[in-house]
Amino acid sequence: MARTDPLIIGRVVGDVLDPFTKSNTFRIFYSSREVTNGREFKPSQVVHQPRVEIGGNDHMTFYTLVMVDPDAPSPSNPHLREYVHWIVTDIPGGTGVDSGQEIMCYESPRPTAGIHRFVFVLFQQLGKHTVYAPDWRQNFKTRDFAELYNLGSPVAAVYYNCQREAGSGGRRMCT
Repeated sequence: MARTDPLIIGRVVGDVLDPFTKSNTFRIFYSSREVTNGREFKPSQVVHQPRVEIGGNDHMTFYTLVMVDPDAPSPSNPHLREYVHWIVTDIPGGTGVDSGQEIMCYESPRPTAGIHRFVFVLFQQLGKHTVYAPDWRQNFKTRDFAELYNLGSPVAAVYYNCQREAGSGGRRMCT
C-alpha cells in the first residue's frame, strides 16, 4: 500500500486494519450515492442498510462483510473502538449482501460527537457457514475476528465520514 492510499491517510490502516493488498472489488451505495474513501454522509442518508455489490463471478467463493466505527463514542475518546454496525457472511462472489446471511443486523450510524469513520471490510471465507456473530458490538476487533475465523487479510475495504446532522467541518465536540 502506498502512503497516498486513502485507507492509510484516513488511518483506517493502523486503527482497524493492517496493510493489505486489494484482491477483489465491492461497491456500496446508500440510495444512489456510492461510498468512496473519505466521502461525507449525514446520518439521515445512512438510516437504511446500503446496497452492496461484490466483485467476482465465482458463486462458490464466499465473502464476509464487516462494518465498524473505530471512533465510537467520539474520535477524541474512542474507548468503544471498534463498534460493529453490521456483519453479513456467506455472500457468493458476483452477488450482493441480499444473497448472504446477515449475522449482525444493520445499525444505522448516529454519531453525537465529532467526525466518525465508518469502515466496510470485505474478507474471503474459507467456506460457507464458517463465520459466526460476535456476542457484542462495542470493543470489537476486526483483526481478531479475522484471525478467529481464518479470514486472512481483507480483500477490499472502503470508508466514509459521518457526523451529527447539524455538524459541519472540522473535528469539534457537541455541547
